[in-house]
Amino acid sequence: MQQVPPALPPPERGLPVLPELGERLAGAAGLAGPEPVGGGRALREAACGYWARRGLPTEPGRVLAAPGAQPLLLALFASAGGEVLLTRPCSASYSPLARLAGRLAYHVPVPAECGGVPDPYALLETVRRIRAEGGRPRFLVLSVADDTTGTVAPPEILHEVCEAAATEELTVVSDETWRDTLHDPHGTVFVGPAEMYPDQVVVLTDLAGPLAPAGWPAAIARFPAGGAGPALYARAVSLLTAVRAELPPPIAAAVGWALTEPEPVRARSAAMARLYGLLGEAARERLDAAGALCRPPRTGPHLYADLGELRVPLAARGVTDSVELEERLSAALGRPVPGGHRFGDDPDALRVRISTPPFLGTGDDRRRRALSTPDPLADPDVVEALSTFGSAFSELAGD
Repeated sequence: MQQVPPALPPPERGLPVLPELGERLAGAAGLAGPEPVGGGRALREAACGYWARRGLPTEPGRVLAAPGAQPLLLALFASAGGEVLLTRPCSASYSPLARLAGRLAYHVPVPAECGGVPDPYALLETVRRIRAEGGRPRFLVLSVADDTTGTVAPPEILHEVCEAAATEELTVVSDETWRDTLHDPHGTVFVGPAEMYPDQVVVLTDLAGPLAPAGWPAAIARFPAGGAGPALYARAVSLLTAVRAELPPPIAAAVGWALTEPEPVRARSAAMARLYGLLGEAARERLDAAGALCRPPRTGPHLYADLGELRVPLAARGVTDSVELEERLSAALGRPVPGGHRFGDDPDALRVRISTPPFLGTGDDRRRRALSTPDPLADPDVVEALSTFGSAFSELAGD
């Protein structure tokens, strides 16, 4: 029987567990009582402190926690009628969650400078077209520090997008999962939409990956005090309660500690951002050498490659769309290389998302060493992995 490939890219392993974080989890293993839906007081207060340090004062009554970003986003989509606006490309989970909530999702192209936010003019055109067809656009989901493309949207573009969203009375859901992994925190400016239009923005942060291991499902959401915020909050709580979407107490205790950002957590975040930056730039250089286009990655562990300039040599090798490109590269590299069609992109566009942690190998010891070594790119295994990566793309290009 032929195996059907998964609809979403498989979960990634990520970096090893921070020892101090593991100790907090083990210390809370004996907690038998359930965590309240939406998070206990201590966790929500820790989230308030986390956002306050980023210029977003918050009260515990405006915070919800859940076992992953997906339950929170699903609760948001299901809490209000109307259509959902997404970027093209966007996180692979957004469209399926909208469908699960019974909402139509419309993709809006991103500007040339970055991913994660829509082109403001295309956004207005899409909203007006939806309304002309009798629809009611309600949510705009964006990601300034974009997981899919690894870019960070410039403040001036974000301001235009937020103005367009305010004009059309859209509630913005700002996915800020990777805001703390800027590769160059002194050279890249991050400004979130909640700083511009506080009463219209729900801030969503998936803690699995940036602050906690990828296998620990935990996320937090900050709701606005005004506008539709209180109503959305109440409905989201009801929906999370209905499906028992509460955090396991040991994970709640561990991530609550991580949100206070003690020194070990700050050090790990800085080391992670530096490592992702080095790996991302090394991968981009090899893509550029093969003739693929790629926006320079600025945050997180991913980058997004466009092989449209290589369409002729790719077609000669039987690769004519992103599905075939995914199959060819995944086989060549021995790991999943998801095509752009999984992120809402046109399958005819020859695009793939690249994940950088696999360059470090699969062993926790090797990944741990890479976080602390002065030059992780000098490791012979990393050198070989990057060489194999570059060769796979060069071969497709006909070099």
